[in-house]
Amino acid sequence: MRLGVAAAVVEGTLVRGDVEVEDGVVTGVGLPGHGRGVAIPGLVDLQVNGYGGVDVQRAEPGELVAMGQALARDGVLWYQPTVVSAPLEGMVDVLSSIGQALDRGTPARILGAHLEGPFLSPGHAGAHPSEHLIRPGLDTLAALLLAGCRVTTVTLAPELDDADEVLDALVVRGILVSVGHTDATASVAHAAFDGGARAVTHLFNAMRPFHHRDPGVAGVALARDDVTVMLIADGVHVAPDAVLAAWRAARGRVVLVSDAVAAVGAGDGVTTLGEREVFVADGAARLADGTLAGSARPLSWGLRMLVELGVPVAEAADAVTRAPARLVGRPDAGLLCAGAPADLVVLDDAFAVDRVYVAGRELSGAG
Repeated sequence: MRLGVAAAVVEGTLVRGDVEVEDGVVTGVGLPGHGRGVAIPGLVDLQVNGYGGVDVQRAEPGELVAMGQALARDGVLWYQPTVVSAPLEGMVDVLSSIGQALDRGTPARILGAHLEGPFLSPGHAGAHPSEHLIRPGLDTLAALLLAGCRVTTVTLAPELDDADEVLDALVVRGILVSVGHTDATASVAHAAFDGGARAVTHLFNAMRPFHHRDPGVAGVALARDDVTVMLIADGVHVAPDAVLAAWRAARGRVVLVSDAVAAVGAGDGVTTLGEREVFVADGAARLADGTLAGSARPLSWGLRMLVELGVPVAEAADAVTRAPARLVGRPDAGLLCAGAPADLVVLDDAFAVDRVYVAGRELSGAG
């Protein structure tokens, strides 16, 4: 079967020509043809709080399966459900539900859970209820890691007491530590990255502001070659000029995330993020006091934004495919090349999702 595209992003390079698929596997790229659009690997989203009317924090396993189907229709074929700060028993329940959904399988496959709380700075809580933020502790960590779901990423404020012990425990277990929701100074940030933290959660948001004499986590992350910068490019969280500045400073180290909430695909109105009401209007999701509470736009929005800012198509695609997959140790995800599973997205001429293929089969209702 020929997909009929003008080009494909193959292992980070734009290759002109068609893509051939047989028995669910890519068998050829760069073949003669006259199609339109660009084929890229299925998208990889490392921060999904909800989608298609489903809130991860409240969802039963069956609802998470439905959420995975909605994600796949928008091109996301691998993702991390994200658990926000709540009472410990509530977070354990959410992880248990995610673990059960893992066993059922959906077109959008769960990589593992992202614990965005509860080890966060009260001064940079964002939409996390401050009453549920707690001091880092190994007992709490153990309860979360034993909740029945593989945890692949933990967001941590490294300036908190005993954060270094939790950091060490996560690094030993091969779990990605991402610095975020933090008031860390540059020196504390350097120490965390030297200690094994490898990423930053939603750069610029919910962290000590960058200042030329007090660069904080943002300045350190952009300056170091060994830190991956996760960024929400939804046109709301970060201004276009700041997105482009971050891209130029950390080229090759930028991973786009959606930070999606249940409103994505469900439209404006009132939704939830855990126990909090979220009000969605004009593409922005906010608490009643105006605090941003995740994003109301899909990951593909950020991909198109990068291209419109002048980022080469292959590099923009890498930021939502290969780069996030590598970050969480899954080189089998976000891949398009001969011999790889035909889990693909075809972008139209405006770089929006047009078609989605899982194992070579086109998803109905995609795009």
